[in-house]
Amino acid sequence: MPPADTGAPAASVRAGASPSSSPAPDSRLAPGGSGYRRMSFALFAAGVATFALLYSTQALLPALSEGLGVTADQASWTVSAATGGLALAVVPLSALSERYGRRATMTAALCVAAFVGLLVPFAPDLGWLVALRALQGAALAGVPASAMAYLAEEVRPKALVGAVGLFVAGNAIGGMSGRILAGWTAQAWNWRAGLAAVGVLAVLCALAFRLLIPKARHFTPGSVSPRSLLRTLGHHLSDPLLVRLYLIGALFMTVFGAVYTVIGYRLAQAPFSLPPGLVGSIFLVYLVGTVSSAAAGKLVGRLGRRGALYLAMGTTTAGLLLTLASSLAAVLVGLVLITGGFFAGHAVASSSVSRTATTGRAQASALYQTAYYLGSSVGGTVGAIAFRAGGWDGTVVLGLVAMVAAGAITLYATRRALVERRSTARAVRA
Repeated sequence: MPPADTGAPAASVRAGASPSSSPAPDSRLAPGGSGYRRMSFALFAAGVATFALLYSTQALLPALSEGLGVTADQASWTVSAATGGLALAVVPLSALSERYGRRATMTAALCVAAFVGLLVPFAPDLGWLVALRALQGAALAGVPASAMAYLAEEVRPKALVGAVGLFVAGNAIGGMSGRILAGWTAQAWNWRAGLAAVGVLAVLCALAFRLLIPKARHFTPGSVSPRSLLRTLGHHLSDPLLVRLYLIGALFMTVFGAVYTVIGYRLAQAPFSLPPGLVGSIFLVYLVGTVSSAAAGKLVGRLGRRGALYLAMGTTTAGLLLTLASSLAAVLVGLVLITGGFFAGHAVASSSVSRTATTGRAQASALYQTAYYLGSSVGGTVGAIAFRAGGWDGTVVLGLVAMVAAGAITLYATRRALVERRSTARAVRA
């Protein structure tokens, strides 16, 4: 490991300075500096590559079904395998990044995932395609597992929110651009060409990341102790509030995964009969998510955490019901509501995890990501099964059940908070 990756902090006192000298200026990255700009572009590229690869087959599922002769629920495994692989690998890779460094872990993750992305178009059948996608998802787990920790260590606290926002923006742009690129390329040639185009995009992003990312200066390697890791994970899983937040995140992602896995089939069929390029362009709706996730903080300030969650669930539910219409305009408005509600709910739940966990925040966030991506895998596969059994109505019913379950969990938390508040008030009066 190069010295830069192990990241010994720069000297804080000049040679010969007395102990009483004023402290050296903060050497972490801040807006306006070239290092901060390089870091921002690097992590933006990492976010684009990660989510372009992770969901690269989602816009191509109808074409995959036709090209490989498989059903919608079978083709959905190409999405579920990737998100499932990420969900299972995110905790172990978050631990490895503590030992080998955030920068090194992200570089290795992107390189492996991009290399697999170049192999995916040559998969001879569905089995090989699903296996390669699972490997790709597991490799990509090294990016979200390390990016937040890198930012927390290398960026000044006052600039941290903006830096995280750029990384999240890269995630959203990557998820959207990967689907659009794959869709239009597949329309011009075929689904294999669509996946190849996303693979090339990921290679370019990985190279940009490696060339731009500043060397770590504030990382201190730690030991990877399985016993300590399991103890921390057990502590988080015994916290009722954290468990509720994990479940809510998983349920929101179940809806999102189901809707966007199956929507391509619905729009490719009558009465819409849209070509692959236009189906891929539907993912421009993701831009709504960048707005709603940014507004989540204001919603929490006005409505409280549970109030914001109720609003997000109501918006998502309204969107699901609206997509039942046979009008393309109504379906698009429904997708806007689903996307806005999902991103707002995800932003509230994920930020609440970081605020709730007092120790082991990286592991608490990794557990949230595990639940989140497992929800995506379950939603994608079960949503496709529901679509095969009952058409779009079946997928909508699955989404409504998930939102009712999320609402019940939040209502339970609301009632419990009221009981505790009344008990405290009685104790004070006594």
